[in-house]
Amino acid sequence: MVSEEKGGNPLIFIAEDIPKNLQVLCNILRKESYRISAAGNGRQALNMIPEVRPDLILLDIMMPEINGFEVCEELQKDPKTKEIPIIFLTAKAETADIVRGLKAGAVDYITKPFNGAELLARVRTHLELKFAREELKELIATRDKFFSIIAHDLRNPLQFLVLSSDLLYNDYDSLAEDSRKEYVRKFYTGTNRISALLENLLDWSRSQRGLIECKPEKIDLRMMARENIDLLKAQAKSKDIRAVSRVDPGIFAFADKNMIRTVLRNLLSNAVKFTDTGGEVVIDAYRKGDHVEITVSDNGVGMTPEAIDGLYRIDGSKSSIGTARERGSGLGLILCKEFTEKNNGTIDVASKPGKGSIFTVTLPAK
Repeated sequence: MVSEEKGGNPLIFIAEDIPKNLQVLCNILRKESYRISAAGNGRQALNMIPEVRPDLILLDIMMPEINGFEVCEELQKDPKTKEIPIIFLTAKAETADIVRGLKAGAVDYITKPFNGAELLARVRTHLELKFAREELKELIATRDKFFSIIAHDLRNPLQFLVLSSDLLYNDYDSLAEDSRKEYVRKFYTGTNRISALLENLLDWSRSQRGLIECKPEKIDLRMMARENIDLLKAQAKSKDIRAVSRVDPGIFAFADKNMIRTVLRNLLSNAVKFTDTGGEVVIDAYRKGDHVEITVSDNGVGMTPEAIDGLYRIDGSKSSIGTARERGSGLGLILCKEFTEKNNGTIDVASKPGKGSIFTVTLPAK
């Protein structure tokens, strides 16, 4: 078995039982700086491929234990490997073998002896097709997510506001004072949620189109933390949640002020959303060498590892319900990750169900 160091270039997996042939293939593929992983028989290939998740597979047919046709058929059954393009590379050149290979799920069939330039051309073509399919899939997921947000997360609160305003307008005199105040409070909360959602939608849309320019500057994190806490006072007060900043004076980050303001606003809003009545949300910041760490922690409901895995993916994020039935779009955390990374930073989360969450944003300090 052979497995080369990971990097950014496409990973090609070779299943070939003849060492000389394997060496020739490796030499050809290295000319294009492809990463290479390899196995000497079908059994090894089936064990390795789901783990290394290559971008393309070059598969010999005549191998010991399990032949290439059987390997291909098994890979097609596994959702983890089904989408990986397979090119058969074999001396079996009869039409029946080629047809069987394509029926088994291969995307191409190259017969030995092969021409190196032709092999590279076919590998390049099928990699481009694979990456194009993945990009199209992501674009479709993005479109579906966008329409889902508009259809549910925006329409529902708008409908509530329309009904509430209609009731207040037509039945104001017949309502008790407590009822009026409650409707006004809900109206205020609803308009704030819609405003925050629209801001996220617009920011995300502009970010996807490359229209947001990153302009780093010196940011006073103590002041920014207090500004965001003030913005969330009403939301926190409605749930009797204590939202506090513990950022000391003299803690600065070097980043785009508007982007980081959006990041902190979303992290704090999420923390309040998923914290029970009477809980606590804390924002803090620490200087660590050339970087600064900003933490937003809560003692709320927490998250499972599965939920954490889908936090920053447009196809994996879901609209979750808060502890007071608040709705969200899932866009906030996606924006947090995009904006943090645009500022040469990182975002991490530590969380356990029932134990709360701690989001940590790391940014350059100078």
